[in-house]
Amino acid sequence: MWYEESVFYQIYPLGFCGAPYENDGVQESRIRKVLDWIPHLTKLGINAIYFSPVFESDTHGYNTRDYFKIDTRLGTNADFREVVDALHAAGIRVVLDGVFNHVGRGFWAFRDVMEKKWDSPYKDWFHISFDGNSNYNDGFWYEGWEGNFDLVKLNLRNEAVISHIFDAVRSWVSEFDIDGLRLDVAYCLDHDFIKRLHGLAAELKPEFLLLGELLFGDYCLFVNPEMLDSCTNYACYKGLYSSFNSMNMYEIIHSLQQQFGPEQWCRYRGMHLMSFVDNHDVTRVASILGNPEHLPLIYTLAYGMPGFPCVYYGSEWGTRADKKDGDPALRPSFDAPEWNALTDHIAKLTEIKKNSKALNYGSFRSVLLTNKQCIFERKVDGERILVAINADSEPFTAHFDAGCGQADELITGTLHDFGGGSELPPYSSKIWRMER
Repeated sequence: MWYEESVFYQIYPLGFCGAPYENDGVQESRIRKVLDWIPHLTKLGINAIYFSPVFESDTHGYNTRDYFKIDTRLGTNADFREVVDALHAAGIRVVLDGVFNHVGRGFWAFRDVMEKKWDSPYKDWFHISFDGNSNYNDGFWYEGWEGNFDLVKLNLRNEAVISHIFDAVRSWVSEFDIDGLRLDVAYCLDHDFIKRLHGLAAELKPEFLLLGELLFGDYCLFVNPEMLDSCTNYACYKGLYSSFNSMNMYEIIHSLQQQFGPEQWCRYRGMHLMSFVDNHDVTRVASILGNPEHLPLIYTLAYGMPGFPCVYYGSEWGTRADKKDGDPALRPSFDAPEWNALTDHIAKLTEIKKNSKALNYGSFRSVLLTNKQCIFERKVDGERILVAINADSEPFTAHFDAGCGQADELITGTLHDFGGGSELPPYSSKIWRMER
């Protein structure tokens, strides 16, 4: 599918566009700001964008009020269609956040239940008990997502709920021509619901992507021919940054070996998972890495490992933000995109990734591994790529059997003769295409 050769860019629209946190009901076409960023995305080489929630909600987007209406704070449905059309014209596919596990207290059906209680025809849309009470003193108890009662859990075994959600997804394709969905908290979704959504996706559009937000556990339970196409690779997220902070490259390489290595028990071989160094829910990578010299290197790892990378808006030029300062700190509005040495490095990685069959589909094999250095191979058909990282402040001479004499270096430098080893400068990352 198309996503397997893509480089994604994530935008959290309500923050990106500078919308007020509370839905004030005032319509303003803020989403059109994305149009001004298309030249930046094109220069960066992005060919897919993932929008966090865009539909009418109470506050942060994940507490939906109306699945059929673009959030008033972002503009109109027509505004968003113009944005999607412009992105498509620039060769950028569009994936939306599908928030189907829960809705907000302002969701129209839940408001009907609050008003009519047991007389509401929508009471079975949720998990409700009239023998208790909520912390909002509603006169009934209901299930919220992980104890968050501003997020009202939907009953995904209710046919009316499923029909409502599926009608919304159909409208997103017909009205906006989207290319896929990222399923919020997919690990909480009913498996039968996902299977039915998979069937709907096959009817909607060729190669319509279903990407799940999964944390840990066995991804194969969700990513399989009956359910999701892909998922977020949270299992490697921590290893990416802590391998640098603890100077222990064994952590990330062993994780990748367990997922994608040659052993028969490596269950994720052939799967294309979304790799990332940060997103809207976690501390920005520039704030979590102890050494800023490691910033370009962690992106080389994220691009070089099996899967497809996603860049979070603003992080491509090293924006800092800490989770402890609250979600709004992680989801800011920028006056305009910036460009610096890190951005230039990521743009070059994007170009290499998009044009390398080995980086998109190749096997994974560790070639050299120390606490501060790693070299791994990606190989498919006739193409072999070597990805090298030196996280140390000292140069490192790598001695290993590359299986051939010369290499075309794709990131900075010249040709190297691997017969006598290869010099890795301090804080450097290299990608070599090996010649036969």
